[in-house]
Amino acid sequence: MTLLYYDYLFQEHDTGEHPENAGRLATVMRRLNFLGLDAVCQRPAWAPASIQQLRLVHTADHIQAVRSLCERGGGAIDEDTVVSPRSYDAATLAAGAVVDAVQRVVAGEDKTALCLVRPPGHHATADQAMGFCLFNNVAIGARVATQTLGLEHVMIVDFDVHHGNGTQDIFYADPRVSFLSMHRSPLYPYSGSEDETGLGEAAGTTINLPIKFGTSAETQRQNFRDAMLSLAEKNPPHLLMVSAGFDSHRLDPIGSLGLSSDDFTLITQDIVEVAKQYTGGRIVSTLEGGYHPHALAESVSNHLEILMEES
Repeated sequence: MTLLYYDYLFQEHDTGEHPENAGRLATVMRRLNFLGLDAVCQRPAWAPASIQQLRLVHTADHIQAVRSLCERGGGAIDEDTVVSPRSYDAATLAAGAVVDAVQRVVAGEDKTALCLVRPPGHHATADQAMGFCLFNNVAIGARVATQTLGLEHVMIVDFDVHHGNGTQDIFYADPRVSFLSMHRSPLYPYSGSEDETGLGEAAGTTINLPIKFGTSAETQRQNFRDAMLSLAEKNPPHLLMVSAGFDSHRLDPIGSLGLSSDDFTLITQDIVEVAKQYTGGRIVSTLEGGYHPHALAESVSNHLEILMEES
């Protein structure tokens, strides 16, 4: 059974009418319940990420700044990112879900995990919250895998419509974590060009696939598959992690690259094939973007069904 992570506390990260709002996950969970998918997944209990785990990625000042703003009642961190009184608790629980999933998958409890968490994480840098993100969930999980659990190499693939600038920044000089991002360009955060490939010993561990609007879905999928295979061949991973953003969907009001829910099925199948070849099928996926509730729910259920087949 795939490990499935969700908690009602994520709904208490109250952003009001913001695009990244509580209704996103509510719609997803209703669909999973209607299809019966949640009932056939393992639903672990888990703890929030500890300060020590957050510090594997983030500075102490950043962690305290987020916590203090929430304790004061919340507000805007930047022009895109807002917090409420329970946002720090939700964010640490979100990061904790990914940590727990990594620990369980590496231990062999299951092969695949999906973390349906919010706030998302891939824009958060070591010292800055941005782009709806407070802490970088997938990065914290990857650092636990390499620094705590001792895995030699982790690969992160990110198909959100926006470049995962925070994840790239965190691992840009870290040869133990490779990173692939396919994203619309030009689009926020206006990074992720093809010549951004890593630094020092990590040169070549980053691949960016900037996609122009209007590129066919078939081309996008093929480019993503080819890049995954190339990156895995050069840097064989022991765990594959996914920043699963579904805002490339043709109905998404923020991004869109013309993809359908069925395209995410095919992308997930390609991810699974790479994982079978290199990681023994071990995959930890975490939710990033996706702002059309019904398109998001359908895409997530498709993604989960493929992970369940592998598990």
